[in-house]
Amino acid sequence: MFGRGKSVQGPIETLIGAATVVEGDLRFKGGLRIDGEVRGNVIANDGEPSMLVLSARARVVGSVHAASVVVNGTIEGPVQADELIEVQPEARIRGGIRYRAIEIHQGAVIEGTLSQIEAERPGLKLAASKE
Repeated sequence: MFGRGKSVQGPIETLIGAATVVEGDLRFKGGLRIDGEVRGNVIANDGEPSMLVLSARARVVGSVHAASVVVNGTIEGPVQADELIEVQPEARIRGGIRYRAIEIHQGAVIEGTLSQIEAERPGLKLAASKE
């Protein structure tokens, strides 16, 4: 059931290395892997496919928003995954998570609320309705 049919958004095009500290907001498109630290928000461009990967050494102090998020590091702030979030065994998230689909591995720690984003459903019209 888990681990099958995961959609990968594409290749990781950008890497923030383990010895790197970024101070300020970070906007990206496509794939981004963080091994270092970001002190600011990490936000993917709206309406474009995106994948954010945080390694076990990664740390983000700020909000995170992308289509797909894989976390094995630390996030101190709210997270929104418009499609899928995978919370791996070494992950530590201190903040609420909004997601469409979620996978949580044994050992992961989440201190915050979990809220599912409802899938948009097409409006239904009743046959008797004149609208």
